Amino acid sequence: MAVEDEGQGLRVLQSVRIKIGEAKNLPPYPGPNKMRDCYCTVNLDREEVFRTKVVEKSLCPFYGEDFYCEIPRSFRHLSFYIYDRDVFRRDTIIGKVAIQKETLQQYHNRDTWFQVQHVDADSEVQGKVHLELRLNEVITDGSAICHKVAARLIECQGLPVVNGQCDPYASITLCGPSRSEVKKTKVKRKTNNPQFDEVFYFEVLRRSWTLGRSTSVKMLYKKRFVDAPVTRSSSYNRKSHFEVEEEDIDKMEIRVDLWNNLTVRDEFLGELKIPLKVLRQSSCYDAWYFLQPRDNGNKSIKTDDLGSLRLNIVYSEDHVFPSAYYNPLRNLLLKSSDIEPVSASAAHILGEVCREKHEAAVPLVRLYLHYGKIVPFLSAIANAEVNRTQDPNTIFRGNSLTSKCIDEMMKLAGMHYLRVTLKPIIDEICDVHKLCEVDPVRLKDGENLETNMENLRQYVDQIFTAITKSGVICPTVMCDVFFSLREAAAKRFQDDLDVRYTAVSSFIFLRFFAPAILSPNLFQLRPHHPDPQTSRTLTLISKTIQTLGSLSKSKSASFKESYMALFYDYFNEQKYSDAVKNFLDLISSSGRRDHKMTEQPIVLKEGFMIKRAQGRKRFGMKNFKKRWFRLTNHEFTYHKSKGDHALCSIPIENILAAELLEEESFKMKNMFQVCQPERALYIQANNCVEAKDWIDILTKVSQCNQKRLTVYHPSAYLNGHWLCCKAVSEATPGCSPCTGGLPANIQLDVDGDRETERIYSLFNMYMTKLENMQEACGTKSVYAGPEQEEYSTFIIDDPQQTYKTLRQIIEAVQTLEQEHAQYKKDKFQKTRYGSQEHPIGDQSFQTYIRQHSECSTHSI
Repeated sequence: MAVEDEGQGLRVLQSVRIKIGEAKNLPPYPGPNKMRDCYCTVNLDREEVFRTKVVEKSLCPFYGEDFYCEIPRSFRHLSFYIYDRDVFRRDTIIGKVAIQKETLQQYHNRDTWFQVQHVDADSEVQGKVHLELRLNEVITDGSAICHKVAARLIECQGLPVVNGQCDPYASITLCGPSRSEVKKTKVKRKTNNPQFDEVFYFEVLRRSWTLGRSTSVKMLYKKRFVDAPVTRSSSYNRKSHFEVEEEDIDKMEIRVDLWNNLTVRDEFLGELKIPLKVLRQSSCYDAWYFLQPRDNGNKSIKTDDLGSLRLNIVYSEDHVFPSAYYNPLRNLLLKSSDIEPVSASAAHILGEVCREKHEAAVPLVRLYLHYGKIVPFLSAIANAEVNRTQDPNTIFRGNSLTSKCIDEMMKLAGMHYLRVTLKPIIDEICDVHKLCEVDPVRLKDGENLETNMENLRQYVDQIFTAITKSGVICPTVMCDVFFSLREAAAKRFQDDLDVRYTAVSSFIFLRFFAPAILSPNLFQLRPHHPDPQTSRTLTLISKTIQTLGSLSKSKSASFKESYMALFYDYFNEQKYSDAVKNFLDLISSSGRRDHKMTEQPIVLKEGFMIKRAQGRKRFGMKNFKKRWFRLTNHEFTYHKSKGDHALCSIPIENILAAELLEEESFKMKNMFQVCQPERALYIQANNCVEAKDWIDILTKVSQCNQKRLTVYHPSAYLNGHWLCCKAVSEATPGCSPCTGGLPANIQLDVDGDRETERIYSLFNMYMTKLENMQEACGTKSVYAGPEQEEYSTFIIDDPQQTYKTLRQIIEAVQTLEQEHAQYKKDKFQKTRYGSQEHPIGDQSFQTYIRQHSECSTHSI
C-alpha cells in the first residue's frame, strides 16, 4: 500500500525492520517477589502491530526478536511499550519508547539504547483535526460593535481506537486572561474518523461609547482593527477601552479537546490551541492540525528510573516513479549476465562499490527474480568467483556478492520449502521441551546424559531424514542455480571428485537449513525467538546437521567441542554420506523440474481474526465472531479454534479478489473482504499491518484465477443497497477498480520499480566510489605497473568495458537524481503547511522546509 502523488504518479512506500534486543534495569515489582514477566510491543502511534514473547522473572529481559513490515499508512511515532503480564487482571504498562518518524534516520541500522519513559494517558495522542476560524463583525446599534469568532469543527481523522472503542466528541473552549467559555459537539458513535461539521460562536468584544464629531462606528472600527497596527500609544484623543480590548484579544485562544465517550470516565484523546491573533492577517483561518498532548504546565515527570531498551531500527521510505523513468538503469542491470566479463557489468559494479555486499544483494536478487533472470545472473557471477578460487576447500566460503545473492535467493524462493520440510519437527521441539543437553558440564541435577543424547539423536534423525527426502519438492529455481554451481566447480577443479557436492552443500546445508534450524523465527517457522533451553537444543541440532551435510573428510575433528565429537560417534558416517550425496544429486540435476509436486497443502498463513457471518442461512444473524483462519495453496478456511475441523472452506479458485473494506460499512477498522462468486466474506484483522499481509497473500495465491474481478465494491451491501455506489441490486458489478497485484507469471511478491529505485539510491550514495573506479579504469588502461593502493580493492578485469558501463550507470543515476530534485521542488512549491497532507504540527514537513531552504541558499 502506498501514498500516491497525483501529479506524477509517484508512490511513497514505507517499511521498517526492527530488532528488539533487550531491556535492562526495569523497576522491580512492588512486592516480596521483585521480578516481572515482561513483553514488548511495537506500535504505529498507538496501534499494536507486533508483540514479543513473555520473558518471565526478570528485570533485564532478553528478547532477541526481529520484526519487519511494510507500513500501510502515515504515522507520527514508532512506539515500543513494555508490559508486565498479569494473569489475574489487565497487563500493566511499565513504560514506553516513542521515536518520532522524522528522527528515525538518526538511529539507522545501529544498536541504540533508549531510555524508557513514563506513560501518561494525557500524552498518548494521535490523529488530526480540521478546524476553521472566522472573524464576524456585528453592529447591534449606532453605539455598539459585537465582535464574534465562529469556530467550525469540520472533521477528525485517525483518532485512536482503545479497547475496540472510539465514540469521540469535542469540547471547544474560548480561553482568555479573565474568561473561559466551553461548548461541546455531539458524540459520534463507533468511528475514529468523525464528521462533526458543527459551528460555535464566541463573543470576544462588545463595547459601546458616545462618539464625538461625525466619526461613525464603522470608520472607528476600520481604523483601529484593520488598518492600524496594535500599539499601546494612540493618535486618537480618547484613550478608550479599545486599546485594552485589543490586548485582550491577542491573549485569547481557541482550545479544542477531543474525548472518547466512555461509561465511567471519558478518555482524553488530545488537544490543540490556536491563538486568535492568527485572525489579524485574515478574517478566515482554515487548516488541519495534529492533535497534541495535554499541556501539563510546569509539572515534572520522572524519566530516569524506568530502565532502558536496546533497539536496532532500519526505516526506509522509497519514492518510486512510474516504470518508464527506470528503463535506462533497469535495462543496464538486466543485461549484466550477458556482459563479458561479468565483473564489468552494472550488477557486479554495484557489489564492488557497496560497503556491505548484502546491501547490493537484496535489491538485485529481488529484481532478477521479478524479471525471471535470476539463474543466468547467479550462474555468471558464480562462474567468475569459481575461476578466481585457488583452493577447492574454500569454494564459496567468503561473504562475496555471489554468496550473499544466493543466500537471498534461497530465502525468497525457498520459504515454503522450509515450512514443508522443517516446520512440523521444529514445532514439536519447541512445544515438547525434551532435554537434549550433551555437555556434561551443563547438565542439571537429575538429568541423564545417555537419555539426553538419545533425545538429541532422535531429533537429528528426524530432521536429517526430512531434509534428504525433500529433494523432489526443492523449488526449481534453486535446483537450476545448484546445477550451475555444480558444473562450474567440477570444471574448475577436475581432480577433486567431491567438489561438485561441496559447492552445493555449502549453500543448502550451511547457509539454508542450518540457519533455519538455529533461528526458526528469522525464517518464519516460529513467531518468536525460542526460550533458552529450546534454543540450546536447536543449536546442537544445527551443528550436527551442518556437519552431516558438509561431507568433510574428518567430521569428528570438525567439532571444536569434545562432547559433540563424542555425540557424532552415534552416526554411521557412510550411511549419512550416501544419503547426503543422493539428495545433492537430485537437487542439482539439470533434468529436475518442479511439477507441482506438493500433494500435501502448504500452510501459507494462519491466525485469529474476526469475521462477519456470511448470511448463508436465510434467517441467520449476521453477527461477528472470532475464528481461526488458515490459508494454504489449496484453500482458505476458518475454524472455531486452532486444530478444529473447518467451519467453512473456500477453494483458491473461488477467491475472485481480496480488498480493503471502507470503515463506514460496519464502523470497524482494519476490515477487508474476500470476494467469492456468490457473496463476500468480511473479516477484521487485528491491525493495519496484518490486514495488508492477508490481502497481499490472498491476492497472490488467486492470481492465476481467470475469473478474477477487475472491479469491486469498496463498501458493504447493507439495508438493500451498496453503501459505496447506492446501487440496489446485490448483483450490480463493482464501482471501483481492483488493486489486484502482480501478473500471473510472477511467483514472488516483488515490486520491480521499487527495487530499481533502491539500486539507484545505492549508486547515488556511493557516487564517489563510482568515480574512483572510473579513474582506476583509466589508470589500468594506460599503466600496466603495480596497482595503486586506493584502486586495489576493485575487481577490474576489463578496464575499457568497465569504464563504459560506469559511464552509463552515472548517466542513468544523474538523470534520476534530476527527476527527484524536480519532484522535491514541485512539491515544495505546491504544498501548504496546514493542509490535510501536512497538518500544523507536522515536524517532518517543517524539517523538509528547513532543509529545502538551506539547499536553496547554498545553490545561490
